[in-house]
Amino acid sequence: MGDGSTIAPKDTQTIERDEAGDQRLGETVRLLRQRAGLSIQDVATRTGLSTGMISQLERARAMPSVRTLRLLSIALDVPISYFFEASDAGEPQRYIVRKSNRRLLRLTASGVVKEALTPAGKGELEFYELTLNPGGSSGTDFFQHTGEKAGYILAGSLRLWLDHQAHLLEAGDSFRFPSTVPHMFDNPTQQVARVIWVTTLHQADPPAG
Repeated sequence: MGDGSTIAPKDTQTIERDEAGDQRLGETVRLLRQRAGLSIQDVATRTGLSTGMISQLERARAMPSVRTLRLLSIALDVPISYFFEASDAGEPQRYIVRKSNRRLLRLTASGVVKEALTPAGKGELEFYELTLNPGGSSGTDFFQHTGEKAGYILAGSLRLWLDHQAHLLEAGDSFRFPSTVPHMFDNPTQQVARVIWVTTLHQADPPAG
């Protein structure tokens, strides 16, 4: 009962469009690209995304999927958390993340919100709390790279696709797999899902073609 009463209020929440956040995300992608001395074509070549898609992302006219952001983070040589919005609740700490200080990333087109649970800066791993709307997903394509991923379902259900096989996970279930296994995820239910997601930060080779 105690666990249910704690989780229930968040189960009814849905992810709403944050236009200011969308604009900030686009500006962050553009600034990181320029800082790396890369053209839009360079980033397109490294990620396998079209130049038109990258241009639209930078102008907040298209919203990325989780997979697209991972490709961009690899191409720009930054952790995916660099795209997160910093909290204004106080000065961040080097080793500790207070709940009020979590950095936030809203992927409204994908129905996903990611809250960073690790401090800012590069490290060997990152972990997040993911909130997925009904129908929310990592995108329509499988993804693979070096490293490892693991997670725990806090509430709701997560359908985890590993090597083209679907696994429906419920609250209390957990997982771990090599990131070289083609993977994607979605929430096929009518309830909001919450997941702890852990990933190592090894870099992947650029996609072929």
